[in-house]
Amino acid sequence: MFVAKNSKIFVGILVLLIAVSLLSVWKFGLNLGMDFTGGSLLEVEYPNGRPDLEKIKSAISTLNLSETVQPYGERGLIIKARDLKESDRATLVQSLAIDGAQVEDKRFNSVGPTIGKELKTKSIYSIILVLLAIGAFVAFAFRHVSGAVKSWKYGVATLVSLAHDVFVPLGIFAYLGHRYGIEIDSLFVTAILTILGFSVHDTIVVFDRIRENLKLRKFKDFTETVGKSIEQTLSRSINTSLAVILTLVALLWFGSESVRYFCLALIVGIFCGTYSSILLASPLLVVLQNPTAEKGKK
Repeated sequence: MFVAKNSKIFVGILVLLIAVSLLSVWKFGLNLGMDFTGGSLLEVEYPNGRPDLEKIKSAISTLNLSETVQPYGERGLIIKARDLKESDRATLVQSLAIDGAQVEDKRFNSVGPTIGKELKTKSIYSIILVLLAIGAFVAFAFRHVSGAVKSWKYGVATLVSLAHDVFVPLGIFAYLGHRYGIEIDSLFVTAILTILGFSVHDTIVVFDRIRENLKLRKFKDFTETVGKSIEQTLSRSINTSLAVILTLVALLWFGSESVRYFCLALIVGIFCGTYSSILLASPLLVVLQNPTAEKGKK
C-alpha cells in the first residue's frame, strides 16, 4: 500500500531518473563500437605468453591504424582499428610478433562505415517500434476488462515504464563509455530488446492482478486495489529477477570477454525493469486514473 499511496512521489523520482539519464547521454555521448561506426577487429593469442603491453602498442603505433588495444586473459589481445584491407591485416599480425613471439590469429571482423551507419539507424528504429508495439498491445489486451480504468492508461503506463528501462541503461553506459571506454555495440541493442521483453512481462503480471482484484471488488478504491496487487506479486517479481541476475553475474565474472558488457547491460536493465514495474508502472496507473471514478466502481 505504501507504493500506491505515494504514487506521485515514486513517479516523480523515476521520471527524474529518466531526465538524469538523458542528461548523461547528452553530456558524455555514446561511445559507439565499430558495429555502428565501421572498422576492423582483430583478436590474437600468444600461446607462449603475451609480451609487454607497452611494447605491443609501440610496435603497432607506426602503422597509423587509429587502433585501440585491449588485453584479455593472460594471453589474449583484441585490437580495434580503422577499416583494414587484407594486406593491412597481415602487416598488423606480423608487427604483433614482438621479439619473435608466436601469434595466433583467432578472429577478424570488418564493418564498412556505410553498413555501420545503416545498422545504427535500424537499431534506433527497432527499439522505438518495439516500445510502441508493446504499449499498443497492452492497451489492446486490457480493453473492456475493468470499467474503472481505460485501457489506454495501461498502455501509457507500460510505455513510460519501458522508456525508463531503455534510457537508464543508456545513461549508465554513456558515463561508463566516457569514464572507462566501454563501447556500445550490436550486443547492447540485443540486451535492450531482451530487457524490454523481460520488463513488460513483470509489468503485465502486476496489471493482471489489478484487473482480477477490480473484478472481485475486494478493496474499497482503486489506490488500495493497486497497492494490494503490488503486495501480492512483489515476492514473485523479485525472486524471478534475482535468479536471472545471479546467473548473469556468474557469466559476467567467469564468461568470456566478448559477452562481458552484454551481461552487464542485462544486469542493469533487468534491475531497472524490476523496480520500474513495481515503482513506476503501477503508481503511474494510479496517477493517470481519475480519482472521482475510483470509489466503488468496476
